[in-house]
Amino acid sequence: PAAETGGFEGTMQPAHMFGAAPTGVGTFLLMYDGITTGGSGGSEALQVIRVDNPVTTPALIQQFVFTGDIEAEGAGRWKRKGETPEAWHCAHGPVRFLCRLTSFRHVGAFPEQVAHWTWMSERLARASASGRQPRLLNLFGYTGLASLFAAQDGVHVTHVDASRKAIGWARENQALSGMEDKPIRWICDDAMKFAAREVRRGNSYDGIILDPPKFGRGPKGETWDLFADLPGMLRHCRALVDPKSGFVILTAYAIRASFFALQELMAEIFGDGVEAGELVLVEESRDGRPERRLPTSLFARWHAT
Repeated sequence: PAAETGGFEGTMQPAHMFGAAPTGVGTFLLMYDGITTGGSGGSEALQVIRVDNPVTTPALIQQFVFTGDIEAEGAGRWKRKGETPEAWHCAHGPVRFLCRLTSFRHVGAFPEQVAHWTWMSERLARASASGRQPRLLNLFGYTGLASLFAAQDGVHVTHVDASRKAIGWARENQALSGMEDKPIRWICDDAMKFAAREVRRGNSYDGIILDPPKFGRGPKGETWDLFADLPGMLRHCRALVDPKSGFVILTAYAIRASFFALQELMAEIFGDGVEAGELVLVEESRDGRPERRLPTSLFARWHAT
């Protein structure tokens, strides 16, 4: 079903975004991206729809518009309709989290990443089946949703982000999810420096996730440039990941490159077992047939063969 209000139209999607909905799903969320153009710029519309039963009529609970040049690299502004709040609660399975309007179009959640979480969960479950606690390293971990998704299954997670604000947001999500007792280390540090230290310490992980920005700064003024620093970071990951059963997931947003470039870089460093592509959000038509696909990011991932 779809909802129409205020001239915008959105289509309900399950929060997992990919594959068939699991049985017993009771809460659906929608984040619909509508882009309009005209003149020198445009605006980006976001609606959030919640429904407590998949067969009931969805109800619009939030509506926001991001204004500014849609090609701009810098900050922009959100316009809220009426008295809608700047923050709201969402959920995916047992993981509950807080969404906020930020100046860089982010709201604290990237629903297309659920495809990676499912893929990751399947591989970490194999490590658990061997009778040991799997270890996951989440670099550039942001608001911690991937960390919480892994920790719910007892995975020991090391979550690294250079922003104290992002770490604080992640810990808010941990509290909302009731997962304060889960084995997560929250570390505010430069990701490259942390990975290099872990290599020197001889540590190893069953899986590594990295979602680096195009440009960034560490807590002590360190600089990150994706095109210059990514090869070195991937070499650190190669040294840290279990060569017999491990995996590495790389996602890149807002870069002018193809997924083939990421695939070739990872293949050069990791060898066989690399796959690559784009993550997309799929809009569904009224009769349930897929319509437009909104590309959001590039990815490449490796797993031991």
